Amino acid sequence: MGSIIIALPKLNDSKKISDLLGRYGLETFAICSAAATVLSNVNQLESGVVICGHTFPDMHSSELISYLPDNFALLLMTKREKLSRCPEGAFTVVMPCKPSDIVNTVNMLMEQQNRKIKKKIEEQKGRKRGEHGKNYVNNAKLLLMERNNMTEPEAYHYIQKCSMDSGNTMVETAQMILYMAVAD
Repeated sequence: MGSIIIALPKLNDSKKISDLLGRYGLETFAICSAAATVLSNVNQLESGVVICGHTFPDMHSSELISYLPDNFALLLMTKREKLSRCPEGAFTVVMPCKPSDIVNTVNMLMEQQNRKIKKKIEEQKGRKRGEHGKNYVNNAKLLLMERNNMTEPEAYHYIQKCSMDSGNTMVETAQMILYMAVAD
């Protein structure tokens, strides 16, 4: 699960938002007063949401969002008249608002960030398995070509058909073919 960093101009407002989120099971990682502190905390975390106002003593929110990694969302709490000044890519909650608006928006952003992280992990796993998997399929194709006088497309099609018939992946089917060859 991602982390929440709150950086509003008034420390009291940050504490109130932190308490509100805490009542709904959303724990705040840090309360900051400067953008540099936000960035320092972000670098320690995997993913999350930064809740802030338009300006910090050391930079504007449009500059902060450009420094945030992709696995962090920026939730800008702003007044209606300042909506046009919101940086591109920032999510907004117009103040004043209901507490449920804040909680629901943070929940949505946290879920979105978690999906991004899971997708990256799956892509990395897929790449790692892909290299090994290709080797198994290629070795099984070579074995079929050598032992059964098949062409490469025929061997590939055979592995593919066996895979579909058995409900296994092509890699698992290739492993079985190789295992059976060793067992003979």
